[in-house]
Amino acid sequence: MGAVFGLASVMGPLLGGFLVDQLSWRWIFYVNLPIGAVALVVIGRVLHLPRPHRRPAIDYAGAVLMSAAVSCLVLLTSWGGTTFAWTSTVVVGLGVATAALAAAWLLAERRATEPIIPLRLFADPVFSVAIAMSFVVGVVLFAAISFLPTFLQLVTGASATASGLLMVPMMGSLVVATVASGQLISRTGRYKPFPIVGTAIAAVGMVLLSTMDAATTRMTASLYMMVLGVGIGLFMQVMVLVVQNSAPPADLGAATASVSFFRQIGSSVGVATVGALFTARLAAGLSPAGAESLTPQAVAGMPPEAQQRVVEAFASALPPIFGYLAPVLAVAFALAVALRARPLRTTVHAGTEGDRP
Repeated sequence: MGAVFGLASVMGPLLGGFLVDQLSWRWIFYVNLPIGAVALVVIGRVLHLPRPHRRPAIDYAGAVLMSAAVSCLVLLTSWGGTTFAWTSTVVVGLGVATAALAAAWLLAERRATEPIIPLRLFADPVFSVAIAMSFVVGVVLFAAISFLPTFLQLVTGASATASGLLMVPMMGSLVVATVASGQLISRTGRYKPFPIVGTAIAAVGMVLLSTMDAATTRMTASLYMMVLGVGIGLFMQVMVLVVQNSAPPADLGAATASVSFFRQIGSSVGVATVGALFTARLAAGLSPAGAESLTPQAVAGMPPEAQQRVVEAFASALPPIFGYLAPVLAVAFALAVALRARPLRTTVHAGTEGDRP
């Protein structure tokens, strides 16, 4: 599953860059329609699930409150310090709304017959650590995927298609590391070393990316991204295994989904936060209006002197932010060290809690 995710992440920037160069940026959205239609047909024909013996009690209140809380959190991190001042009524209001909605969600989950995320899962420190590390994966991985292509286009002069190709070493190394870690865990029955080594390597990758400047070559940038990909690949999918190995069989679906959910929250918050920091730093080097309207196409139409000024401002604004993410990975490293290692289960069927190798 992790390898499929990594492969899709390779194809996304590559196909997106090709569509932008050859057609229009709108096609990066249109292309999802036929892909989604094919997926829907395949699922309808191939996926045969047993009918449930009873009607499930859907946690509508929990779903609405969770969605609202996450939306407020993403808007807060997106608008804070850029569109609105951190002390503005809008940002403060979003912060209060996030806290209030999160508290209401906790109350709803306590009363729900079948909560979306059973709160009893958080009583297990293994689950809590895995969720926290999944959040970090989302922050780091998607911050890199979202902003590195623009750096490659504006600073190194790569086309949209070429920037997608330059991302392949990062995602390719992620796929290889994911598959390799899975094979090694299957053979040894031990998973704890991989999050420890992976977070350390990913932190080194982020530090390397933070050293890039206007003179950085495309090859150097790709090598730095490869280091980051290896690190993330060693522990990203392991977090799914950790919660599946730890959660009670009855909560296996909710526990597995929680890993992906918190990874997606991390990606939303990470991209929004890095975007806000980057915009603020870029606006300090350029005019705020110029920073907001900056695109590779717009830069290509500028006089050489103006292009060089933009390149230098961009190169000095983005890479240091990657350095800010290194301490986040240091926290993930500490969590990985604290992670309790449990013997791998040989089955996930109910009533087999004591079945261990």
